[in-house]
Amino acid sequence: MGLAVLAVAVALAPPFHARVQPIAAPMRAQMTGVSWHRGCPVGLGDLRLITLTYRGFDDRTHTGRLVANRSAAPVLVAVFRRLYAANFPIRRMEPVDRYGGDDFRSIEADNTSAFNCRAATGSSHWSNHAYGLAIDVNPIENPYVSGGLSSHRASAPYVDRSRHQVGTAYQGGVLVEAFRSQGWGWGGSWSGSVRDYQHFSSNGR
Repeated sequence: MGLAVLAVAVALAPPFHARVQPIAAPMRAQMTGVSWHRGCPVGLGDLRLITLTYRGFDDRTHTGRLVANRSAAPVLVAVFRRLYAANFPIRRMEPVDRYGGDDFRSIEADNTSAFNCRAATGSSHWSNHAYGLAIDVNPIENPYVSGGLSSHRASAPYVDRSRHQVGTAYQGGVLVEAFRSQGWGWGGSWSGSVRDYQHFSSNGR
């Protein structure tokens, strides 16, 4: 898409919209035993459903849904407002319950999601996702890389981070800067042999 065409598309696009709501009874029932269960470090009453507009890879406007901690909701709304204005594309945005709470399946669908009561990858400790204080954005384009490899075949073209491809996170790029402006850290800046390029969290872990 040329710059002139892009400018027209942005100008004609619907305005950004976001709505933050408590988790209603039907959704609580859907989540229980899937993405949330007794013993999770955050209660359903401390979570919020965020419904917002985002740009797709098809250059169209879509409506997505995220579940996150109520304290994270203003941050995520501000971030996605900025991404929408910048025409940054998101592949898909659905609660992880759509994939049975299975993180691998959600990633395979290139799904952007936040809350999921699970342990951190390769750990017995709670992930920041279990608190609703982390989000994974475009996980195929922004893979979890350990020892230079990703577990997802579709992510192979994106393991080399020297190329700033569409929908990717990189230092100085709009995605990383949008979260940095809200005080959130990025898994792509971790030290050691592991980089989690999709991962943004309130405490940087």
